[in-house]
Amino acid sequence: MIGTTLQRRQALQLGLAAGIGAAFVAPSAPADAKSNDSALLPTGSNALRELTDRLAKAPRRRDFKTVPMILTSPDQWDHEALSDVIAYQSKAKQVWDNTDIASPWLNLMRNALNAQIWSFKHPDFLAVSATHGTAHLALYDQSIWDKYQLAKLAGDKFQTNTLIVEKKAQSASLENYEDPAGAFSPEDNSIPALMSRGVVFMSCHNAIWEEAAGLLKANVNPDKLSHEALAAELTNHLIPGVVLTPGAVGTLPELQQAGFHYAK
Repeated sequence: MIGTTLQRRQALQLGLAAGIGAAFVAPSAPADAKSNDSALLPTGSNALRELTDRLAKAPRRRDFKTVPMILTSPDQWDHEALSDVIAYQSKAKQVWDNTDIASPWLNLMRNALNAQIWSFKHPDFLAVSATHGTAHLALYDQSIWDKYQLAKLAGDKFQTNTLIVEKKAQSASLENYEDPAGAFSPEDNSIPALMSRGVVFMSCHNAIWEEAAGLLKANVNPDKLSHEALAAELTNHLIPGVVLTPGAVGTLPELQQAGFHYAK
């Protein structure tokens, strides 16, 4: 009875979120918001699998010509996808405040997933990365790294965006989760691997705006774009599956009010 009530409540909340999103998503928003597959989701993760499927279908607008400093309308961010994440009903959910690309942020999220899933038996555990600071650079594709020399912003450890490269361990046996060189080990600390485990990476518009400002100041602007147009181009080159938010710090309270546990 409790499970039925919870399911009904979840369906109602998601229906409301989808209705609000449909009212504001721009007609030009592309339907293809392909994310990584869910091959690494554990057995019994039905709710997480459903969320992953919804997020893969939720629109992501990546055809911006210009964007303002402060986003004021839901059609300027990934409103539907963000609403789906906020509405996720499992009590086992955590949001990470990730700011440093050179920190062990991917490793920490992987460790949290492993402990929650196999130690505490929460297969529907959802981890979310509220990504800003230099960590946000990892959410861009390699073409934008090359064009705007983002390696200079990322630091000495990153000549390219290695964090979006799939690793050999991801093809290892999924049944043997204790394999020290397998898909759930430190050998598979990558954004694609974590996305395949249901991790949601959220992009910060404020970080995008500030990164654009930094590029303008450094005169790294080959097309002589305005600040608004440069920020738009960066936004359009977020890797597939990322959820664009109005700002990471401003979105954190929304997630915490929805029951997400804060981690840094």
